[in-house]
Amino acid sequence: MLPADTIATIAAELAEADRTNGVIPRITARYPDATVEDSYAIQGVWRDRNIAEGRRLVGRKIGLTSKAMQEATGISEPDYGVMFDDTVYRSGDEIDASRFSNVRIEVELAFVLGRSLEGPDCTLDDALAAIDYAVPALEVLNSHIELEGRTIVDTISDNAAYGAMVLGDVHKRPDEIDLRWVPGVLSRNGEIVETGVAAGVLGHPATGVAWLANKFHQHGARLEAGEIILAGSFTRPMWVAAGDEVLCDYGPMGKITCRFV
Repeated sequence: MLPADTIATIAAELAEADRTNGVIPRITARYPDATVEDSYAIQGVWRDRNIAEGRRLVGRKIGLTSKAMQEATGISEPDYGVMFDDTVYRSGDEIDASRFSNVRIEVELAFVLGRSLEGPDCTLDDALAAIDYAVPALEVLNSHIELEGRTIVDTISDNAAYGAMVLGDVHKRPDEIDLRWVPGVLSRNGEIVETGVAAGVLGHPATGVAWLANKFHQHGARLEAGEIILAGSFTRPMWVAAGDEVLCDYGPMGKITCRFV
């Protein structure tokens, strides 16, 4: 692994980039031997620094949940990051685009846990039993590392490129709807740009919740009741900028709108 002082230095660079909405050179260009373990260590130092400064952790994001994205990045499992309270928006909100770098939108479902969930043998059924409700969500991607040549190590270090989420108004218990078939029709300024269906996320959008619980068990941790789990995108990212109106139609789970200013 990278030396602890190097990990701390990179985490500080990312914290400053987050504060100034800047972009730093690729970690893997400067440290070509950096590993996935290094990237989670960097993310962890960055996370702890934010918590020490008063931000409140409200949940976790899961990324790289499609086979196509895993093959493109050369890994065989999803990645994850953390979500803080000041990154949560509601449908209809205006979002300051200048808060983010390389701003893109992804279509997802989020799950709010009704009780804690712990590995090591957590299954999809266990995850569904622990989920209080599902809610449609848009993820705002926020990349503080230059995009060209970026690897999974760079992305994970940068909190898995998480910037914010926009939550919808319709809540559904897992037994009220077949979550695999929730659609997403994503539009920018009235033009449909991306479409997908939630089954594209690991066959079932809650599969990643079970995966994350098992992953956390390896580090002596668990997912806690009340946490929001952003389950992964079932569309490609859509670029947005100030002035763009975004709408996503989730069929039986309603619509999300937001405007970037």
